[in-house]
Amino acid sequence: PKASLGAPGTACPLPVSFDLAAQWKPKAVHASDDEVFAALGKQGPATMVCEIDAKPAGNIGYMRVWSAGKGRARTALEGFVKAEENTSKVVYKETKAGGLPATEVTYTVYNKIMEESKEERAFAVSTPKGTVIVHLGGLDTQEHREMLPAYELARDSVKAL
Repeated sequence: PKASLGAPGTACPLPVSFDLAAQWKPKAVHASDDEVFAALGKQGPATMVCEIDAKPAGNIGYMRVWSAGKGRARTALEGFVKAEENTSKVVYKETKAGGLPATEVTYTVYNKIMEESKEERAFAVSTPKGTVIVHLGGLDTQEHREMLPAYELARDSVKAL
């Protein structure tokens, strides 16, 4: 059976569950009292709750799960993207994650150090227990594209818990 995330007893209990690609390793993230870390763990209305590492599967990057309180998925996702610096080419679309209504966004982020833009994307679903945002970044666009199947698997297998 495929590994999944979100149900009680998994690395990161969430209001939804989804399947994980082979060898991707999830771990819970707890916002700490350390201000620098706490700042990294927040983006707009969202707080990071889980990090799924692609390294064991051979890619450099993470899929990160964020919790954004109750409300519309699109509103939370818009706040999340607005809080990211140097974004461009932002495109939202209404879609499905598993059987649930969802909002998905694709955008690019300009990395000053690497002097290049890279693709990122995320989807958000609202549940009675709060909104969940699943974000896929990556070291660069090539890594991002190589990790897309894992992101698509997560998106397409979402179930409300």
